Amino acid sequence: MRAAFEVEKLGRVPYGPAWAYQKQVHAEVVAGQRKPTLLLLEHPRTLTLGRATKPDNLLLSEAQYQALGIELFSIERGGDVTYHGPGQLVGYPIFPVGRQVRGFLRQLEQAIMAVAATYDLETFATPGYAGVWVRRAAPVEGWPSQEEKLCAFGVAVKQDVALHGFALNVSTNLDDFSLIVPCGLKDKGVTSLQKILGRLVSMDEVVERVIKAFEAVFPSFEKELA
Repeated sequence: MRAAFEVEKLGRVPYGPAWAYQKQVHAEVVAGQRKPTLLLLEHPRTLTLGRATKPDNLLLSEAQYQALGIELFSIERGGDVTYHGPGQLVGYPIFPVGRQVRGFLRQLEQAIMAVAATYDLETFATPGYAGVWVRRAAPVEGWPSQEEKLCAFGVAVKQDVALHGFALNVSTNLDDFSLIVPCGLKDKGVTSLQKILGRLVSMDEVVERVIKAFEAVFPSFEKELA
């Protein structure tokens, strides 16, 4: 059986060109010129500022970020500031969702939780905070919450079709998250598959597991625009 969507594996792409390509693909999906498409890629060190970004969650000036080689982009997705960088699998599911934005976010969480389960990891979603989370095995001084985010989500919907998507930390340099308040959540940590598992994790392996999980969660789109 053919998948309900196409997959494009783009490798590592600077955010600006990837954003432009994402909008091109979105326009083609809206126009019915191509099937729904899942773009899978990595970005160089980048900060994206969603519509709800608070200036206080940027801990450095734009000039300081640029001096560190980190680009900043204000974009149309929901949410606060998010970090992207090497070792993080970014997925842009350009799928028809109609008005079911919350339901779509729950489906994205379901897919990533299924990926984590293939590594025997117990993850969970938190109402009010889109994402996939794990709990630390032991308390960390200074962190009142024991929750750490494994995967962040932020989407926009235009003409009933979604763009933007998820950022799954595979082997991401987690130190870079200390340069911001990730997603505006001051009392929660960030983690990666590599950190949790204590071993190297192949990005190619994770990509294939993500594709399989998305095929299970999104077998068709016949009802999405109803």
